[in-house]
Amino acid sequence: MYENYYKFTGKPFQLNPDPSFFFQSKGHQRAMAYLRYGIQQGQGFIVITGDVGTGKTMLVNNLFKELEAKSIVAAKIVSSNVRENDLLRLVAASFGLPFERSSKAALLKNLEEYFRSCADEGKRALLLVDEVQNLPRDSLEELRMLSNFDYDGQPLVQSFLLGQREFRTVMRAPGLEQLRQRVLAAYHLKPLSDKEVETYIKHRLAKVGWKDDPNIEPDVYFAVYRYTGGVPRRINTLFDRVLLNSSLDDSHAITVRDVELVAREFEQERSEGVEEDLDDETESAKPDLGPVTSKSESKRQALDDSMQEIRKVAARMDSMQRTIDNLSSQLEASTEQNARASKLWPQTDGLGRVAILSVSLGVGILGIGLAGAFVYRLLT
Repeated sequence: MYENYYKFTGKPFQLNPDPSFFFQSKGHQRAMAYLRYGIQQGQGFIVITGDVGTGKTMLVNNLFKELEAKSIVAAKIVSSNVRENDLLRLVAASFGLPFERSSKAALLKNLEEYFRSCADEGKRALLLVDEVQNLPRDSLEELRMLSNFDYDGQPLVQSFLLGQREFRTVMRAPGLEQLRQRVLAAYHLKPLSDKEVETYIKHRLAKVGWKDDPNIEPDVYFAVYRYTGGVPRRINTLFDRVLLNSSLDDSHAITVRDVELVAREFEQERSEGVEEDLDDETESAKPDLGPVTSKSESKRQALDDSMQEIRKVAARMDSMQRTIDNLSSQLEASTEQNARASKLWPQTDGLGRVAILSVSLGVGILGIGLAGAFVYRLLT
C-alpha cells in the first residue's frame, strides 16, 4: 500500500527473511564467517544461537543462496520437539528419501546409502537444523550418530545447529560431552547496536529504491533502537507500521513522534491481547458454584453474619456481668461471717473455735469455687 505512495519497488520491511535484504552487521558477518568455515572443514557441528528475531533464519537463507554454486546438497529441517525416530523421518524427507512406515534401522540404512551416493558424485551432504532448542536429548544424540557416517575416512554429512539462547544451556548439560567435542565453532548472535539500526533501516530502504521520500529525521533512528532493542524483526514490524501511518496521513516526513505513536499502538495492542487471554483463562477456570449472587447480596450476608457475632458477644458479656454480681454478694456475705466469727473467737472454748474455723474454711472454699466459675465463664 505505502509502496505505491512512496514509489518503492517492493516492501522494505517484510517479515519474510529474504536473503536479498541480508544486512551484514558486525554480528551477522561473524556468524556467516563461522558458517563458511564449517563448510570449508566439511565435518563436525557449527552452532549459532540468538534471541528471537535476531536474524538466524536470514543467515540460513543467505547461506543456502551461497551454496547454490557449490557441490553441496543442503537440507533444512525445523525441529518441534520430535523424538529420535521422527527426527530421522524428517531428515530423510528433507533429502527427498522415503520415510513412511520405515523402521529406525531402515531409515539409517537409506540415509547412509544416500550420503554415499552423494560422495560418489563428488558432493557433500549438509543438514541444517533450525529451532534446535526444542529437540530432546535423545534426538540430539541421534544427530551426533549421523555424524559417524564416513566413506573412505571422510565424514558423509555435516550438521549446522541454529537455536535460541537456551540451547547454550542445553549444550552444557551432562551427557552431551561427545556432542560438545564435535562442535567446531559456536557463536551467539546479538541485536544491532544503535548505529547499526540506522544503517540497517537505510539499507533496506535503498533495496526498494528509496530516495529520501519520506524524509527521516536523524533522531528517528535512535527512537527505533530504543523501542526495539535493536532486534531486526521488531525493527521491521515497527517501521512497516510507521510507513503505513505516514502514507495514510499523506506525509512525506517521518518524525520521532510518528515512531512514538506506533510504539504506543503496539503496546496497547499487546496489553489488550493479554487482558483478553486472561479473561478467557479466568472464564474457563471458573468452577460451577450454582447461582451467582450479586455484590449487594454478598455484602448484606456479610453484614448479617457480623451482627449475629455481635449479639453473641453481648449475650456473653451479660452473663459475665451476672456472674460478677453474684460473686460480689457472696464475698460480702462471707466477709460478714468472718467478722462475726472473729468477735466470737475470744469467748468460745475449744469446740466452738473448731466450729468457727470450719465455717471460715467453708466460706473460703466457696469463694475459690466462685472465682473459678467466673474465670471459666470468661474464657468460654
